[in-house]
Amino acid sequence: MVARTIFALSSGQLPAAIGVVRISGPQAGHAVQALLAGRRLPEPRRAVLRRLVDPRDGAELDSALVLWFPGPDSATGEDCAELHLHGGRAVASAVGSALSALDVVPAEPGEFTRRAFANGRLDLAQVEGLADVLAAETELQRRSAQAMAGGALSRAAQSWRTQLLNLSAQVEASLDFADEADVGGEGDGLPAGFAPGCRALVDSLREWLDRPRAEPLREGFRVVLAGPPNAGKSTLFNALVEYEAAIISELPGTTRDVLVSTVALGGVPFAFIDTAGLRDEGTDPIEAIGIARARAEAERADLVLWLGPQGVGPTTRPLLEIAAQCDSTDHVTKTADALRLSARTGEGLADLREALIGAARAALPLPGAAALNQRQARCVAAAHDALIAAEDQRDGLLAAEHLRLARLAFDALIGRTDTEAMLDALFGRFCIGK
Repeated sequence: MVARTIFALSSGQLPAAIGVVRISGPQAGHAVQALLAGRRLPEPRRAVLRRLVDPRDGAELDSALVLWFPGPDSATGEDCAELHLHGGRAVASAVGSALSALDVVPAEPGEFTRRAFANGRLDLAQVEGLADVLAAETELQRRSAQAMAGGALSRAAQSWRTQLLNLSAQVEASLDFADEADVGGEGDGLPAGFAPGCRALVDSLREWLDRPRAEPLREGFRVVLAGPPNAGKSTLFNALVEYEAAIISELPGTTRDVLVSTVALGGVPFAFIDTAGLRDEGTDPIEAIGIARARAEAERADLVLWLGPQGVGPTTRPLLEIAAQCDSTDHVTKTADALRLSARTGEGLADLREALIGAARAALPLPGAAALNQRQARCVAAAHDALIAAEDQRDGLLAAEHLRLARLAFDALIGRTDTEAMLDALFGRFCIGK
């Protein structure tokens, strides 16, 4: 089946100074030549000013910069072109109509990147990094995503795979030539240095597995405000997100559901979660649901700000004791290791923000460091466990099988094998022109 030729506006919402239309596919060169009224294509990767015409009637469409990228040395691995138009909606619409008349079809979301993946221009880890680059809202997110999109994990995976193939070759040689003296066996059927080679690779994988994960960086460091009713959670929540996101009332049980707001502090992404007041008695069914959700949020928090009596907050997650409402005469007193503050007057808020930024930076990837997402971590962990099993084996056939499983995990990591459903979900995160 011949791949269709696609086009899309890839420069964002119009009107703008420039509108960039991307074209990719086997008929890209033919389509551009038709818009150039038969004139030859520009030299590859050189911007040339050209007059574009509608091939249906010869009417002028625009005066544009035209760039030509013949495959396979292009972004998608196919013949590609870019038309840098004047950024009016009517101009882009007219050019799109002319391309459609040439059997060039509008691209689906992420279709350009998917073709780059299918044609080996990007692997799956780079594609996931690129998706995170497009979604990045803070400098910390951008730098980590850029490391992944730039191939930090891909290069590591290629090195791991090369080491693994060398180990597999040693095992296969020991199996094929077990009776020959020059193979270097250790008396148990496996070659000399096999176990140390496995251990070195295991240690390299463990270093990546021990790094902070990508999800807290992508979704924000989750900070849950928890405590009994009327402890000042919603007031503090509004102060941290700097707008009136939560309803404040002296009536117990006002907050019934989980309220989430994302904000950046010191360039670090946070997700602050306001929750229902925790109490065991006097609750109606709706408030009881809110309390159950509050407990669940506390269980999955990266940090809990506990505004209740000292020492009785959740114990399964990192917790910071907060002596809130310190401007009130009847506030809950706590020992000196608690952070005293008043969300109403602002006292202690700067210290709290500093403590939050410090806790988040300790838990998030270092600036510019690549971080595994959950899918990638599962693949690396599978390879890690398979290599440990191979290292402990004395039977060459069983060791070879464990190495094969590790190789499959590496293939899944960079997308040599994977499911269409996962790929559909991933590329659906991209915009039309990407």
